[in-house]
Amino acid sequence: MSGSVDYETVDATASERTDYDASFGTLHFAPGETSKTIKILITDDALIDGDRSFNVILTNGSGVRVPFNSKTTVIISDNDVTESSVNPMTDSRRFVRQQYADFLNREPDQSGFDFWTDQIESCGSDQQCREIKRINVSAAFFLSIEFQDTGFLVYRMHDVAYGTGRNLKVKPFLHDTLDIGHDVVVGQGNWQQQLAANKQAFAKNFGLTEQFRSFYPISMANTQFVDMLNANAGNVLTPTERNAFVDTLNNNTLTRGEVVRLIAENETYSAAQFNKAFVLMQYFGYLRRAPNDPPDANFDGWQFWLNKLDQFNGNFVNAEMVKAFITSGEYLHRFGK
Repeated sequence: MSGSVDYETVDATASERTDYDASFGTLHFAPGETSKTIKILITDDALIDGDRSFNVILTNGSGVRVPFNSKTTVIISDNDVTESSVNPMTDSRRFVRQQYADFLNREPDQSGFDFWTDQIESCGSDQQCREIKRINVSAAFFLSIEFQDTGFLVYRMHDVAYGTGRNLKVKPFLHDTLDIGHDVVVGQGNWQQQLAANKQAFAKNFGLTEQFRSFYPISMANTQFVDMLNANAGNVLTPTERNAFVDTLNNNTLTRGEVVRLIAENETYSAAQFNKAFVLMQYFGYLRRAPNDPPDANFDGWQFWLNKLDQFNGNFVNAEMVKAFITSGEYLHRFGK
């Protein structure tokens, strides 16, 4: 009998913004399988702040027995003896490693690690060159195939389903992105087949969640369902495409979650959402929070950067967007003083 259980990390004395990368997901067990490994990325800061801890909590067991006390405490040992006045993000390898952690939710593969580090180090002592390279290297993680087919797809599916892309929070975003990106490293092994299988499974499960079924009850007609998705997506479907989706649902050829994914992958819709998602991921990746989370109280910052990015036709260098985030005090304070 197969089974599954959800897991999530919860702060104790450690902070998911500064000490570790929050992790959420669902562990799937095949018949006879009794154990799973959870990988949680630790942030190597340069602060003497003592040992810190966070908890890993298991919930929603299906086909598996979740113990009554399903909380495990993880201790992060402080390895700093003296505090440095130099922020760790000035080191190229540590900077690149953090981009992998914050945007791809994994440790670097060696070839990619070396390539992106060399991009910065090739500038030598030319500080202007290094600044430009750091901006381009960091942006490359959002622009990468790996992120576009994981995090950006998650953003689009939530926006198509609920019409609230910018209101997406970090927790559901990370949960779903980790799910799609499980065991995927672009360029290694059968990554394309793994990614395709992950996306297919995710799309099916997306339409089975309590939130989705509450929003789109089974009793809702398929015509109304497709029309609501199309409206959320800016009416990108042609009448022929719209009718084809209704037919596939009526014939049980596709599930509702799969229809959400297919509309989210519409090229016109994806292009229209690109800059909006790019700005949102500045907050999610660098600041590990939503645009309207403290210290902000609204979406004014998100709108400001979206206006700038649109003004410069998506040119993040001329808009100085990435530069502003990676040099901000809020970002740098995650790692040092």
